[in-house]
Amino acid sequence: MKGYMLIGGERIFKDKEIEILFPYDNSVVGTIPDGDEEDARRAVDAAIKGFERMKELTAYDRYSILSKAARILSNRSYEIAELLTKEVGKTIKESMGEVGRAVNTLTLSAEEAKRIAGEEVNFDAAPGIRGKVGFYRRVPLGVIGCITPFNFPLNLTCHKVGPALAAGNSVVIKPSENTSLVTIKLAEILIEAGFPPEAVNVITGYGEKVGDALVRDERVRMITFTGSVETGKIIMSRGGLKKYAMELGSNAGVYVDKDQSVRLDFVSEKICRGGFALAGQVCISVQRVFVHDYLFDDFINRAVEFTKTLKIGNPLEETTDMGSVIDVQAADRIMEWIEEAVSAGAKIVCGGKRLSDTVIEPTIVINVPEDVRLFTGEVFGPVIVVNRVKSVDEAIEKVNLSRYGLQAGIFTNDLRAAFKFSKEVEAGGIMVNEIPTFRVDQMPYGGVKESGIGREGPLFAIEEMTEIKTICFDINF
Repeated sequence: MKGYMLIGGERIFKDKEIEILFPYDNSVVGTIPDGDEEDARRAVDAAIKGFERMKELTAYDRYSILSKAARILSNRSYEIAELLTKEVGKTIKESMGEVGRAVNTLTLSAEEAKRIAGEEVNFDAAPGIRGKVGFYRRVPLGVIGCITPFNFPLNLTCHKVGPALAAGNSVVIKPSENTSLVTIKLAEILIEAGFPPEAVNVITGYGEKVGDALVRDERVRMITFTGSVETGKIIMSRGGLKKYAMELGSNAGVYVDKDQSVRLDFVSEKICRGGFALAGQVCISVQRVFVHDYLFDDFINRAVEFTKTLKIGNPLEETTDMGSVIDVQAADRIMEWIEEAVSAGAKIVCGGKRLSDTVIEPTIVINVPEDVRLFTGEVFGPVIVVNRVKSVDEAIEKVNLSRYGLQAGIFTNDLRAAFKFSKEVEAGGIMVNEIPTFRVDQMPYGGVKESGIGREGPLFAIEEMTEIKTICFDINF
């Protein structure tokens, strides 16, 4: 597929292009233009015009258009899913799941378009004030820059673009250079459904050129970004006075309490699936597992037994359970982190081998020191760390040994332990008797510490993507 930029409804091709490769075997999927600062400026120019056109749409219009876009996307599910698999390397089953979630995210955004409202302000609650009545309302910001990651290029784009358009904003989307083609398809669907072409723009290329120009443009009122902590900090340092929503990853921790022996098969399988889905390239992948000493050996045996049943291979095959990581550089880094941990005293009990340039076995590593990158960083690969703890208090301490705080989980039958864990663990979401990888698209989703600022989920993203306008009437006049 020959990709292009969408600026003001016009398809923009360039002589200088970037190849998009199928991560599994490095075959060429397509190309995209290598955009630059001028492309970003033109896209913002178009988006400013698009914002004026968005003002002509009623809340019902925005609801109807987003609902139609969801139907179009649903009707093209397999086509979009196949492209997702070829760009990302996730299995076709995972891609079909992402398309389904994206349809739901657009549908939720459509519904929220009808619910954006303010409320009355009691001005006379202040001393000496009489005869003043009024209210506040939520109004759109204007142009929103949406910078999206490689791992969920469809649904995470919907999480930014759906609420932005529902609220009446216009958007400039800068997708990952690894996975831009499906984002272009989504933008075309939104325009086909009825949004003004100037309101939905896509610029492609590298972040240091086209992305940086988008961030620096003072006319862009908000940047919503999903990616690394380091890039998020750069964006906020360069973007200046605008709003930000930042989802910056994690190394999610989960605790298995001593009372879980009866359902240990279920718990161990669930945790492994949470660590190896999309080859571990999920912001809330299970990475650090803390198991009560009483169950530790039994848990490891069952986790290893389940992991060995997973079929690793071509993600386009329906029977494949896990595919590749995004590129060779990512695989190099993951293997380096595993080797560092082993050199420091950790032990591989399952996997640990590289099957090809980009395919790594699902790997379980135990007794991992707390100062190695496999424990402190975000591995973003198919690796689970499992360490022993002796109590829920120790588990809380270990989970909190992280600069991140996106989501965490606990498996326990003890209500007090569950409440203690949910109160004391520093994370934006706590899952009780569920893995931290759990997310539904309507929930508030976001982190604390270096996991970011702001919340996603259409209702909550709309709050981020609007501002309050207060209106006061003096009825004494």
